[in-house]
Amino acid sequence: DYYAILSVSPAASAAELKQAYHQALLRHHPDKRRSPHTSATEDVNVALIQQAYHVLSSPASRAAYDASRAEAQAKGGPRPAQVVSLEEFAESGDDAEQMMWTHPCRCGGTYVVREEQLEDGQHLIGCNSCSEVVWIGYEVAGEVEENKDT
Repeated sequence: DYYAILSVSPAASAAELKQAYHQALLRHHPDKRRSPHTSATEDVNVALIQQAYHVLSSPASRAAYDASRAEAQAKGGPRPAQVVSLEEFAESGDDAEQMMWTHPCRCGGTYVVREEQLEDGQHLIGCNSCSEVVWIGYEVAGEVEENKDT
């Protein structure tokens, strides 16, 4: 991500981009490092910093880059914040049609999963108060019975 390489937000102005570019060059250029003992994880290719600035400093190429980032994020779908076992959810409901499980979100909201969602094999569930998504781990009843037969 070019924004991460330059350590700027996607809303950064042209002046902020230029300043971040110069700081990144000084921080990562082999001849300009303050400490010769920097770790390999801190080492960023100077050519990549230059490419990031070249793309983000041009309004047309920045718009194209932003569009491709948005498209890639949309295709990828939500990324779960954590994996939670269905056993950690509280079960509620009187009959099979109204069965649901709930689990608290860190925002104070609740994750709610219904019987139909489990039967459809849905594992990604969103919080009802924020944009957080969790992956719920469970096995469909038919899969458990098939595994016991083998």
